[in-house]
Amino acid sequence: MPNAIKPKKSVLFAYLIIPVVIFVFAVFVPLVTALVYSFFQWKGGPVKTFNGLTNYITLFKDSTFWLSFRHNIFLVLVCIIGQIGIAFIFVLMINSKLVKLKGIHRTFGFFPSTVAAVSIGFIWKMIYDYNRGLINWFLDKIGRSDLQQVWLNNESLVMLLVAIPLVWQWIGYYMVILLSAISSIDQEIFEVAELDGANAVQRAIYIVFPLVKNTILVCITLCIAGNMKAFDNIYVMTSGGPGNASMVMAMYGYQVSFSQQNMGYGSAISVGIFVLSLLVIGGSQWLIGLMTKKSDV
Repeated sequence: MPNAIKPKKSVLFAYLIIPVVIFVFAVFVPLVTALVYSFFQWKGGPVKTFNGLTNYITLFKDSTFWLSFRHNIFLVLVCIIGQIGIAFIFVLMINSKLVKLKGIHRTFGFFPSTVAAVSIGFIWKMIYDYNRGLINWFLDKIGRSDLQQVWLNNESLVMLLVAIPLVWQWIGYYMVILLSAISSIDQEIFEVAELDGANAVQRAIYIVFPLVKNTILVCITLCIAGNMKAFDNIYVMTSGGPGNASMVMAMYGYQVSFSQQNMGYGSAISVGIFVLSLLVIGGSQWLIGLMTKKSDV
């Protein structure tokens, strides 16, 4: 019997070792390398000069980095409400008995999340375009050409404008996750609640939400992690402009590392992004856990 178990363990180890090695080299090796380089003044050439904590002291005082961090937090808040909130509403609508062809709705809803982020950025950049964009075209057609503007040059609106494509792209992704969670709920629960006179809103708040709250917590964690490293869409649409009005942390690290050729400080920014992302994710989970305990009481 032991001889029969050993081959199974060896086969399991053989299947697992390859993805584990790939994961280590794809995630931990770059992270450790960035941590090491962050202690050097390095312009990308063969010469590196050790400067200790100088890069981190500079990072702590860097107003552009903290402005970028605030922009990432704004993206996180907008996308939690927009992506997960709208996805939850859509799931409730699709899960209704009145809706037919649920599989088609699920497929078409998920489709935008399969499109490359760069392509999404180009599409929405064309929508916002002053001369050929759909928004200014629509305003002209309804006789409100006075409201036309170069949308992505508006510093007060640009962060919201770059957040909208992120919301649009990932609603379907979270919709599929929430659909799988809601489909596991016994339908008799909804039938009994409906017989008791609970309307759709009451069923959503008092039945669906408590039963899928762990799945929603996973969605929130994924949403925070994704938007703390947002880069592609914003780079295509604004490159962080106008000025630094739409600068995010990943883009700032990219500009410092490759445009300014300051690899040492760029590595420090990467470590800063990693630490801040962990703090935001951990803080959000603690806060949600605290709110969940209070609601259970």
